[in-house]
Amino acid sequence: MTQTEIEKIKKLLASPKNIVIVPHKNPDGDAMGSTVGLYHYLKQHNHDATVISPNDYPSFLKWIPGNNQVLIHDYQTETSNDLIEKADLIFTLDFNALHRTGNMEAVLEKSKAIKILIDHHQAPDNYAQYIYSDVGMSSTCQMVYQFIHMLGDTHLIDSNIATCLYLGIMTDTGSFRFPCTTSNTHIIVADLIEKGANSAYIHNQVYDTNSYERLQLLGCALNNLKVIYELRTAYITLSQDELNKYNFKKGDTEGVVNYGLSLENIVFAAIFIEDKQEGIIKISLRSKGNFSVNDFSRLHFNGGGHINAAGGRSDLSLNDTVNKFITILPDYSNALNDE
Repeated sequence: MTQTEIEKIKKLLASPKNIVIVPHKNPDGDAMGSTVGLYHYLKQHNHDATVISPNDYPSFLKWIPGNNQVLIHDYQTETSNDLIEKADLIFTLDFNALHRTGNMEAVLEKSKAIKILIDHHQAPDNYAQYIYSDVGMSSTCQMVYQFIHMLGDTHLIDSNIATCLYLGIMTDTGSFRFPCTTSNTHIIVADLIEKGANSAYIHNQVYDTNSYERLQLLGCALNNLKVIYELRTAYITLSQDELNKYNFKKGDTEGVVNYGLSLENIVFAAIFIEDKQEGIIKISLRSKGNFSVNDFSRLHFNGGGHINAAGGRSDLSLNDTVNKFITILPDYSNALNDE
């Protein structure tokens, strides 16, 4: 984002505005941390700001300060659409195309509001008047911190903003172990802790508070783990019946795909999760090194994301989706074995 664009955004924010802030459908820690963190910042400037999530999000994210102010479009559709129609500005965070907002796509496209995109995924669509895109950033939360810094307002970051932004950086860096974690990431995190983010508390809320059924579901997933050693690939399946058996709740499979990637000599991991309500198979892909799961997902499974972390979907059955995946893999034998 250029200095000229920053100056124009400063002018837009100089007087109170009606502002809507939107994460992607099925928001994760980075999506909710960045949107709610930005919400707290904008409220300090007396803007009438509202976070509208396309759908509900996991309970392990509902402790964040400001959670009670978030609207869920699926449940509060009329109120949400009215706010979008009346908005002067719309911030879209942690996604690069409006279809990632599910049922909100049409009303967002129709809106005459000035749109500002802040995101770190590859190949953003050109729907926003202002685009802050940086695929080298660890997370959208780190970008929101940088955005506030560019506006000259880091002194306004309080414990609420710091907590939200720390959450997203922590989750999207895999607790600071992924390659996207840079020295600048740690500098920003240190400042967030100085400003009130309680790192131990945040980690405990996200990772160390499990239900018995969630752990049973994890055991089921690991029991379903398959390894294709000659292609250095591991994959996990979870059927709708298995999800139902363990009383699946949104977020219960978060991070499960990483167990496959943790195996020795494995560089590519996938999880296939059946969703009969939506009539699709949800897919999460992870990799090590230079093997791009973003390219793999875009080409074969209607998805995308980052080089080492991406998502996708399939309209085939669970078995047919897995068979398609297995059939495709040999085409990538050289790339997988070169890692």
